[in-house]
Amino acid sequence: MNKDESIRFATKYLEDLLSFFGVNVAVDSTVDDEVIQLAIPSTSMNSLLIGREANNLRALQHIVSMALTSREAELTRVNVDVADYKRQRAERIAEQAEEWIREVRQTGQPRRLNLNAADRRIVHKVAQDYSDIDTHSEGEGRERQLIIEKISLGNE
Repeated sequence: MNKDESIRFATKYLEDLLSFFGVNVAVDSTVDDEVIQLAIPSTSMNSLLIGREANNLRALQHIVSMALTSREAELTRVNVDVADYKRQRAERIAEQAEEWIREVRQTGQPRRLNLNAADRRIVHKVAQDYSDIDTHSEGEGRERQLIIEKISLGNE
């Protein structure tokens, strides 16, 4: 299945899955960096679709991705968002990252954070704008932590 077919299939598959739960909406789809972006508009079912700690949202992504993989689709990576939840969360995490970085720069003390993979990526990206800050992750699975630390630039 080529890229266009992959996108059409993922969109229809998610719409059919949602209709099973009584959510009859048109899903908007785009592709960004070889990832199919599927946007579910706001409905009265937002909280159910997102779930606690966005677990239901991740499950929807996984189901659609596995359906694509089983059909040997050209694109199999999927990002599902409900009512801009992920975009808004990313903005909040980016703002929080700026605060954490300010704190580390002021105190010189590293900051260890328990964040999920998506949130860690956001912090890593924000930290790239600071030449005196390094971020890296340590640990495995749910124990994985993000470390933000100040690096010496040699002229201090």
